Amino acid sequence: MKDRTHTADAEPGETVTVAGWVHEIRDLGGIAFLILRDATGKIQVKFEKEEMDDDLVETGLGVHRESVITVSGDVEEEPRAPTGVEIVPESVDVVAEAAPDLPLDPSGKVDAELSTRLDNRTLDLRKEEVKAVFEIRAEVLRAVREYFRSVGSTEINTPKIVATGTEGGTELFPITYFGREAFMNQSPQLFKQLMVGSGLERVFEIGPIFRAEEHNTPRHLNEATMIDFESAFVDHEEAMDVCEGTLKAAYEAVAENCAEQLEILGYEDFEVPVGDFPRLTYEEAIERINATGALDEQLVWGDDLSTEAEKALGEDVGGHYFITDWPSEIKPFYIQDYDEDPQLSKGFDLMHPRMELVSGGQREHRYEKLVAGFEQQGLDPDQFEYYTKMFKYGMPPHAGWAYGVERLVMTMLDLPNIREAVLFPRDRQRLSP
Repeated sequence: MKDRTHTADAEPGETVTVAGWVHEIRDLGGIAFLILRDATGKIQVKFEKEEMDDDLVETGLGVHRESVITVSGDVEEEPRAPTGVEIVPESVDVVAEAAPDLPLDPSGKVDAELSTRLDNRTLDLRKEEVKAVFEIRAEVLRAVREYFRSVGSTEINTPKIVATGTEGGTELFPITYFGREAFMNQSPQLFKQLMVGSGLERVFEIGPIFRAEEHNTPRHLNEATMIDFESAFVDHEEAMDVCEGTLKAAYEAVAENCAEQLEILGYEDFEVPVGDFPRLTYEEAIERINATGALDEQLVWGDDLSTEAEKALGEDVGGHYFITDWPSEIKPFYIQDYDEDPQLSKGFDLMHPRMELVSGGQREHRYEKLVAGFEQQGLDPDQFEYYTKMFKYGMPPHAGWAYGVERLVMTMLDLPNIREAVLFPRDRQRLSP
């Protein structure tokens, strides 16, 4: 609408046309108020029944909540109104009438179960606290992209339909691709590695990944949005520096640019990580976990870290931290091992006190050792020939990592369920909407 004024921009003395949703109607007898809501906020519309046309009053007060309307009229100062101003309407037009029975209450006065909210996500996002989460998520992505560009990284887009899985295994969604079997990609890992061997050298991608995991927990999804980074001529230590930089950039941007959203969500003291993140070796990590006494059984070398172990260590550290130098057998085939100790890898994880955020490491760039890594993990190198052959043609040393946008937002805002940080979640039960 060319002549539309957003509610936040309506100033006393103006004649405006505003458009949005009917948030609430309060009928006090001789006077009534309609609260109209748009993306920028809310504004009060005043109906003095004795002084207005009956049709105008009937239209304005007879419309159902969440109907879309336009209101034209004069803006007047009113200190008692929610925003200090109100509109005295000259016309009210109903653009789209809402059904009287809503599946949930967008005003937030009546709570709804998460499943009901996700079934009706469009209505759910009309609640300011839900909308605030996704405005913060958008700011996170903007800040991360800006940081990547500041360190000379080129944004790429890689295929999501592939002939073979990135890491093999059963966590693959098969599809039929013109009569052939194909899969939804688990990760852009192999493709981004190929790009560091090209003229681009340093790349990043923000895009979807698909994993047919059987998990059905508050922190797992079967479709997620990943932030991936890969760079030539860096080692795992330098890759961790960039990883830490993106995370701090995201927090700083949210603190600087999302004050309104943080206030809506109740964050009076939003904390931005400061100082260098601690870097614990895997061996140091299991020693610290065992020392907490939080687990029924002591961890030994080679154990992966359970949710309980991660929680114990997170509480002990008290902030973001890296775990480095993982056992080779735990990490994927493409992670490089130390030449002086092949049982030890150059893989790392970035941890939030609540959970793992990032997995990364230095990659094996030497053809013979890469192929040997496939075989050690029971994978057929011939199935990945498009990938391995490029390592014959001059592949530089490189390192990288990946983390999920949803987990970052979930931990940043202390959300109870990862589905709160994705518009339309895909998990074992949910395929629609």
